[in-house]
Amino acid sequence: MFLWDESDDKLREECGVFGIAGHEEAAAVTALGLHALQHRGQEAAGIVSYDGKHFHSERRIGLVSDHFTKKTTMERMQGQLAMGHVRYSTTGEPALRNVQPLFADLSVGGFAIAHNGNFTNALTLRNELVKSGAIFQSTSDTEVFLQLIARSRNEGVIDRFVDALSQIEGAFALVALTDEKLIGARDTLGIRPLLIGKLENQFILSSETCALDIIGAQFVREVENGEVVVISGGEIESIRPFPNRQKRPCIFEYIYFARPDSVFGEKSIYKCRKNFGQELASESPCSADVVVPVPDSGVPAALGYAEAAGLPFELGIIRNHYVGRTFIEPQQSTRDFGVKLKHNINRDAVNGKRVVLIDDSIVRGTTSIKIVELMRQAGAREVHMKIASPPIKYPDFYGIDTPDKSQLLASFKSEKEMTEYIGADSLSFLSVDGLYRAMGHKQGRDDTNPAFTDHCFTGDYPTPLKDNNVEWLFETSQLSVRNEN
Repeated sequence: MFLWDESDDKLREECGVFGIAGHEEAAAVTALGLHALQHRGQEAAGIVSYDGKHFHSERRIGLVSDHFTKKTTMERMQGQLAMGHVRYSTTGEPALRNVQPLFADLSVGGFAIAHNGNFTNALTLRNELVKSGAIFQSTSDTEVFLQLIARSRNEGVIDRFVDALSQIEGAFALVALTDEKLIGARDTLGIRPLLIGKLENQFILSSETCALDIIGAQFVREVENGEVVVISGGEIESIRPFPNRQKRPCIFEYIYFARPDSVFGEKSIYKCRKNFGQELASESPCSADVVVPVPDSGVPAALGYAEAAGLPFELGIIRNHYVGRTFIEPQQSTRDFGVKLKHNINRDAVNGKRVVLIDDSIVRGTTSIKIVELMRQAGAREVHMKIASPPIKYPDFYGIDTPDKSQLLASFKSEKEMTEYIGADSLSFLSVDGLYRAMGHKQGRDDTNPAFTDHCFTGDYPTPLKDNNVEWLFETSQLSVRNEN
């Protein structure tokens, strides 16, 4: 079980995927792409390549730079086909056996696969597979998909892939590799992102456009919701095996997960976040002296708020980027230093001032309490906290690691109670309609046909949550693996 680091009380990134076909240094390019996607998962990274005869797999706990900058490692990763994955575990324990891509020798040949998201019926399917004799080597829901492919009665690998897709539910972006093909697929609502790029004559699959930028590739288009793309021999084939549905991408990609320099749905992530701040200033004006972001994710929204409110913008909090996210000590007295290790107040910017403090979200509220306290210790006269998203009242089941509903502050406290809890002079959130207006929907949210997956705010889950509704609790593994690195 993953321990929630209370000193960094944020929603956890999902995962990132990257693949390229036809490049002489495919693994090296993949490693560069994963570097750009590191923000989507810092727990583990893996790459699989194919050299025309053999598959090569490297999977490691830690950052991309910890392992895939080593000459000896990259020399082993030969071939013109490669794919990779950065991971933060939302399903399955953080152990080496769960690091993706997963690989198996199937009757149709070698097959590697990685995905971003969650299958919401993975436990149900896994239970059925185990009862029928399947043997699982990991606790990742990705292996469920691998088992479905292996057991499919269809002959060709693409037909097996589509057959497996037809059995899973949830939100996902999949990238797979065979000895001839790079395959990508996106869930029927397009909740999780996946796009196509091109480097000279080589096609690329990636979670974000920022990974294309780092290697000098061009953005071609997004993989459409419900689409399967097959890349082989410098050509790309599109398969649409499922009925058309309206796209509902995850709104949190725009709020928090994606890098600010990425683009989704022809929208600049940076511009969207500035818009959230501007809309927040319109909905929640404040008599104050300065606007201060909670770095780093609160910076664009704070810029937008300051611009709209006509207030000075100051870096009143300095983030230490060199403190690992795994700083979890057994003693609470030590753990409390976590916020101070990661955030230090720029006293000159806040002393004696009325501060508008901008953050992207509040989850449990533990970090907010400590930052407000640090602001007051630095001499802030007033601290008005404003959140550039609506209150998070419901947990996620689509690849975002959220606490149980009972631990989501907004699910059991009113805005007034939350204000008192974090110790601020005032607290306000961007409204759901304001969020949609900032995204270009001038009338706000269309409750009959919402444009985004926004269940954390609204409770409107767009897919069945089969595993969440089952009455049995399926133990995914009886094996405890320690000291894997």
